[in-house]
Amino acid sequence: MFPDLARDDVFRLETPRLWLRWPRAADAAAIERYCSRWEVARHTARIPHPYPPGSAERFIFAAREGNSAGRDLTLVLTPIRDKREAIGAISLEGRAQGRLSLGYALAPEAWGKGLASEAVDAMVDAGLTLTEAVEIVAVTHLDNLASRRVLEKAGFEFVGSGLEGAPARGGLVPSERFTLTRAAWSARRAAAQPTRTVKEGAHEIP
Repeated sequence: MFPDLARDDVFRLETPRLWLRWPRAADAAAIERYCSRWEVARHTARIPHPYPPGSAERFIFAAREGNSAGRDLTLVLTPIRDKREAIGAISLEGRAQGRLSLGYALAPEAWGKGLASEAVDAMVDAGLTLTEAVEIVAVTHLDNLASRRVLEKAGFEFVGSGLEGAPARGGLVPSERFTLTRAAWSARRAAAQPTRTVKEGAHEIP
């Protein structure tokens, strides 16, 4: 689904405060630190708690494999300034023809600063620029109001609520579903000046 541009580990996205890049083996310790926090895991479908040893390494391997195959795009978030260790991760997964599924997690110390919104905006733009997907879907747990606000700010529309699978939470959990269609994204993009670029080496894609 994703083109060769995104299948090389030099691929990265830039926002005003973040680099979004492929995960590396050196990121394992930082990923384990935030994934082992209950306040992070509780709102996700896949992060187990307690976080088993070796899980960060397995996540990195799986993310790089999915990126290389062009099936998914999973990137870690690192600050442009200061300590450049991973403070979160974000992914677009190809789960149905013409549809991408968005997911993300952020370290608690980075909450409340608008960083999730920066990352989601950049990832949405990349997904709909680099693929022919007609929509991006996202699911939040019913009590995750902060994530709902991030999605709504990015232009996602609420489409319904119900039980969604969450293997790491023991089964089904009450959730809300959101979608952003290509048409809605294009309208928002046309109404605003571009603020981000997709970079591959020295090349930039507006």
